[in-house]
Amino acid sequence: MRISADLVCASVAALDATAAIAELRELSTQIESVVVAGRDGAVIASSVREATAERIAQAAQALVGGADQVRTDLGREALAQLQASTPDGSVFVVVDGTRMAVATTGTDPTVGLVFYDLKTLLRQIDGAGDDAAA
Repeated sequence: MRISADLVCASVAALDATAAIAELRELSTQIESVVVAGRDGAVIASSVREATAERIAQAAQALVGGADQVRTDLGREALAQLQASTPDGSVFVVVDGTRMAVATTGTDPTVGLVFYDLKTLLRQIDGAGDDAAA
């Protein structure tokens, strides 16, 4: 849960991926782990050990690939996000161009908030890249 909506607005400043993930983990009590990866599954940054991050990124890549194929078969718009639920928790993926943000949660997460947090995470990282390029 978020303590205040003001914290969400204040956290949109550009950050590097590691700092953005740390801020997200501090603000979101629902998110257990976070991985930012390329659509190819290459880990950019994470809140977990490297081997675990690689497994999460590869699993997310497979989920996105399967969901994207279904989307294509149905003639739908490009995939933006997905959630996979199990009795033990959920996996969330937000896709943004060539990257994806992946989060794991416990049971019964606030779905919209987790998606919002992951989209904000990618925007924060985008801003950091823009600053570095300027």
